[in-house]
Amino acid sequence: MHKTPFLHASRILSALAAMATLLVLTGCNLTITNLTPDKVPANPSQIYTITASFRPTNGQIDPASIAPRIIIDGQAYKMTKSSVGTDIWEFEYQIPAGRASATYYFICEFTSKENAGGVPTEMYSELQTMNIAGRYVIRSEATRAPVGSRVSVLGAGFTTADLVYFDSTPTRTVFESPSSLSFFVPAVAAGKTYKLSVMNSVTGNLDVGTFRVDAISFQVSPAALVLRQGESQALTFTIPSPAPAGGMLIDVRTDVPESVIMPEVMVPANSTSVTVPVQGGKPGNGSLFFTSSAGESSVAVTVTAK
Repeated sequence: MHKTPFLHASRILSALAAMATLLVLTGCNLTITNLTPDKVPANPSQIYTITASFRPTNGQIDPASIAPRIIIDGQAYKMTKSSVGTDIWEFEYQIPAGRASATYYFICEFTSKENAGGVPTEMYSELQTMNIAGRYVIRSEATRAPVGSRVSVLGAGFTTADLVYFDSTPTRTVFESPSSLSFFVPAVAAGKTYKLSVMNSVTGNLDVGTFRVDAISFQVSPAALVLRQGESQALTFTIPSPAPAGGMLIDVRTDVPESVIMPEVMVPANSTSVTVPVQGGKPGNGSLFFTSSAGESSVAVTVTAK
């Protein structure tokens, strides 16, 4: 921040370095603080509020004389007082079509009480930049849940190519809209906290935050299946408490994939169990594997030729 008589914008920019020494010698009677984030989410109207604080540092300034302006796109505009605070001023800026950033600075004119009616002083800020973010994360619907839970991520700019990751582990991700994704908590170790991120090799990666995976256990019945080719038997999964909103996905694997035909196992929201048909395929002997808080459990499966 520098104190100087008013100069044309181009002369001000070229004089920044020279005026730094003057600032140290004379001091500042006013502090200019930019309150506008350097990155703001895009909005349909393309109008953004640029806000700054113009606060006297001592009693030498006449508060009624403070008159801030903003220099943006080569034009000077008066700022208006904000209802948020006494020293806060704002300017409503409509960014031109096709632009994704704006560079600006503030100039504040004021008069000291000792020089009432005299020549006003002007002080200006350093250059500021505001970037319009068209792709960003607002928040995750939850920051902890058991394995298999469905959780939403809210933001903007999402695409069908986005995948949610727990550290380096990809999840089953569902594209709901450009402003919403959902994912199922993968079968990772419970009781740990993971870095949650949205990854996309084309549009870039986004940090969501951290996510803690809680323990969950379930029972599977019956404990063994004997199937003939084309024959189906019911397999029931039971969890101790109702599934959260979005349901609970149970991770199922098998070492005899050509011998077992079965749908995805999803416990519906607010339910504690689900029953799925398991159909015999090619002859083979193996197991179905499930991950829970107790570790990995399995149901033996034997498929015999008809």
